[in-house]
Amino acid sequence: MPAQPRIAKDYVECDQHEKAYQSQDAVFIARKRVVGNQRQKAMRYVKNVGLGIKTPASAIEGSFVDKKCPFTGNVSIRGRILKGLVISTKMKRTIVVRRDYLHYIKKYRRFEKRHKNIAVHCSPAFPVKDGDIVTIGECRPLSKTIRFNVVAHEPAVHAKSGKKSFRVF
Repeated sequence: MPAQPRIAKDYVECDQHEKAYQSQDAVFIARKRVVGNQRQKAMRYVKNVGLGIKTPASAIEGSFVDKKCPFTGNVSIRGRILKGLVISTKMKRTIVVRRDYLHYIKKYRRFEKRHKNIAVHCSPAFPVKDGDIVTIGECRPLSKTIRFNVVAHEPAVHAKSGKKSFRVF
C-alpha cells in the first residue's frame, strides 16, 4: 500500500505580525464546506521542487507564509545547485553562505585558496544556525543581491571550526 502524502486539511492561520494580512496566494480561505463531498483540497499550498529534492515536513505541516519559499511560494529552482557553510543568520529570512574553492595558478603549477560569500533566502521551514551546511539552488532574483534559495539543510557536526576555516565540499 503506497504511503499517503501529508496534506493539511484544516486551515491554520499563521502568526500575524506584519502590517499586511499574511496568507498564501494559492489558497482561498473562505470556501464553502460541502457536506457530501469526501475529497477535499488541501488548505495549504505545497509543491515539489523536483531535482531529487525532498520537501521538508515543516513546509507541509507548518503555518508560515513565505512567498519566496521554493516549497510554499512562487519561486522555481533552476540552474546551479551548490553547497556551502552558513556564516551569518543575522538578517530576517536571509543567510550568508561561504563557498570555498581552489584556483589554479598556471605559472607556479599550484592552487590558491579562494572564497565567495553568497546571500541566500532561507525559508522558515529550515532551522538554520551558524556553522551548518546548506544546499542552495539558483532561482530568479529575489532582491538586489539574493539569487539563491535554501533547499536542504545539514546540522553542524563540528561546531568548533571557525567561520573562516577553509572547507571544500
